[in-house]
Amino acid sequence: MPRTRLYRDGKLAKEDFPAADISDYVTDPAAVVWLDLCPPEGDDLQLIEEEFGLHVLALEDAVHPGQRPKLDHYGSHLFLSCYAVADPGTPVDPGAPGTLAAHELAVFVTRNALITVRKSTGFDIERVTARWDELANLAECGVGFLLYGLLDCIVDSYFTVTERLDERVDALEDKLFDESRDQIRAVQRESFLVRKDLMRLRRIVLPMREVVNELLRHDSPLVGPTLMPYFQDVYDHLLRVSEQVDSLRDMVATMLEANLTIQGNRLNTIMKKVTSWAAIIAVPTAVTGFYGQNVPYPGFGRLSGLLTSSAIILIGVVVLYWVFRRKDWL
Repeated sequence: MPRTRLYRDGKLAKEDFPAADISDYVTDPAAVVWLDLCPPEGDDLQLIEEEFGLHVLALEDAVHPGQRPKLDHYGSHLFLSCYAVADPGTPVDPGAPGTLAAHELAVFVTRNALITVRKSTGFDIERVTARWDELANLAECGVGFLLYGLLDCIVDSYFTVTERLDERVDALEDKLFDESRDQIRAVQRESFLVRKDLMRLRRIVLPMREVVNELLRHDSPLVGPTLMPYFQDVYDHLLRVSEQVDSLRDMVATMLEANLTIQGNRLNTIMKKVTSWAAIIAVPTAVTGFYGQNVPYPGFGRLSGLLTSSAIILIGVVVLYWVFRRKDWL
């Protein structure tokens, strides 16, 4: 069911009225209208195309999923494609898929209307309306006020997910030096999942930063002197998120390299131990093998000969064991 709101003279005048009534308000210069379509249907798209004169290319982008975050300028309106993200799960949780949930939104901005098109209900639009209610003192700024509230909620979702990813990275650091076989596999798997989430979040945040920067650069009536600090705040938040994402991505890459180095060091340690024990075993093998040939050895057939060969074996083994222990090979 479409959601609607009507602001008149900077105040909320009506809410959840039929979408067909929009035509009664869009011609009023004192009115600002919000329309939310989730999911969009053919009749709804035809309605907004007729009422607001939306460009056919923008409508195509609004209904086709997988659009890159962008801001397109048309003669009578703007078209914004963006993504809100959801919490990817708890840190190092074997049951969590670790895949970032991204919810695509298409936004049309006209002189006195904001139209949001959601392809799924994953993004909670109630958070946006609550944000507008908190900023009721800015409602007199018109449709720019609605756009700011929407962008602010979207960027807040980036902060929430980034903080959770930071927690997951911290948990990975704590488990990095655990020598348990199960933990080694869990760290490797979680590292790749976190890196995948960070890469996807980065592909969302960086274009959004350019979108907001473009809104600030253009002399648009949407961003007047009153709203300029608010949009600048959104841009600063996007800068912080992008920097944090890059930092976390570098940390995960370093952890993957460290994990491989640790595994290599463990393999070297194992090889040193195996080689050391092989060297120790080689001493009695050499002695007994040599004297096991069909040649008489000193003391052959006497007790002193047996004791001498046994002493040589024992002393050789003890000396090698002591040397290897001093070198920390055993």
